[in-house]
Amino acid sequence: MVRPLTRRSDKRRLARARCIGRRTVKGFAPLLAACIAALAALPGLAADPVKIGVIYPLTGNAASAGQSAKDAVELGAEIVNGTYPDLAQLPLAATAGLPNLGGARIQLVSADHQGNPQVGQNQTLRLITQEKVAAMLGAYHSSVALVATAVAERQGVPFLVADSVALNITGRGFKWVFRTGPIASDFAKAYTAFLTDLKKAGRKIDTIAVVNENTDYGSSVAGSILAAAKSADIAVAAQIPYNANSADVSAQVLQLKTLNPDAVIFISYTADTILYFKTMRNLDYLPPIIIGDDAGFSDPTFIPNVGDLAQGAVNRSAWDVGKAGSSSYVINQMFKARHGRDLDDTSARWMQGFLALAEAINRAGSTAPDKIQAALKATDLKPDQLMIGYRGVTFDQTGQNTLSATYLIQLRGKEYVSVWPEDRATARFEWPMKGWKK
Repeated sequence: MVRPLTRRSDKRRLARARCIGRRTVKGFAPLLAACIAALAALPGLAADPVKIGVIYPLTGNAASAGQSAKDAVELGAEIVNGTYPDLAQLPLAATAGLPNLGGARIQLVSADHQGNPQVGQNQTLRLITQEKVAAMLGAYHSSVALVATAVAERQGVPFLVADSVALNITGRGFKWVFRTGPIASDFAKAYTAFLTDLKKAGRKIDTIAVVNENTDYGSSVAGSILAAAKSADIAVAAQIPYNANSADVSAQVLQLKTLNPDAVIFISYTADTILYFKTMRNLDYLPPIIIGDDAGFSDPTFIPNVGDLAQGAVNRSAWDVGKAGSSSYVINQMFKARHGRDLDDTSARWMQGFLALAEAINRAGSTAPDKIQAALKATDLKPDQLMIGYRGVTFDQTGQNTLSATYLIQLRGKEYVSVWPEDRATARFEWPMKGWKK
């Protein structure tokens, strides 16, 4: 009895044997080409998918941001796995799959870390040891990224951080951790440079206040802002840390109202950001300038919930839809068609991180961790190869992208417009902010 050919390796061996047997036939070259085509066409002979593990906060207080990030990464995988001539400037967009791995497709293996560091740690270990992912991507919360990257470091698997900003994520001497996005010190320099420009233009910027949630994210960014303000000779009236997920922030708002600073910088996740705006309206306090450090200010639920209270609020962003026909515009149209909303800065940074990781895996031509690690170290993406406004992607010895960037946008109606720096501005900065006082 002849055993049926059911295994992929059996089919491949038979097809190869038939091709070899034809080598003595006249017209070998055309037959060889036909054999190669036949091999590629055989069912089940496609290259094995490349697994990338991704951890997001899909439940908890940042679930909407996590879901938006997941939507963005999934669109990024669709772009890599498909063929999109309109995005030919982006690596891997014009060809299907990863060419250097036989056209292999990316398979995302997602997990919910709930905003909980311990859960993020456990999920990262599971994805690496049980799902056998080739690389990791994450994680939104800096507190989760810190422990998840430590797991990847011990396991010797590359972990690309798409958006978490705490300084020490890439400052611990790790060899397997890379970050494409800007970090806390970048934001701090941008805020103080913006405020200094306003002061030079005659605006009253005598004191500022910093309000931060007290996990790794808020504490790291707040510390960087205090240092940058000191260097820029900007007086800080107060730093006001608070417990993340607080039920009442009246005391913090009353403290701000008493101090009356010229600008307040909030470093808060979504639920806290929404609570602060509602509390400020209830206590009739509105500073001339509010600057949000992304996070809650970029969450898809921010504008629907308190956009009418936050008119004129400033936020940071490296994302801009761009001109019609540009890569960013085309991608935003694709995203909007699927999800009914524009990409935001957070989800765009996730997509760019994924695309940079996929490009490195393709360059590595392998799923071996050390090969991917070497390819990431050699990354040199130019601005026109990106879908976000970084100056490029290249990593220093700590794994930090030295060409990341951030800009400032201001809420007008139901969308943000770019206001700083001037060479990237699409609108003039409006001062003081209107808030709910139309």
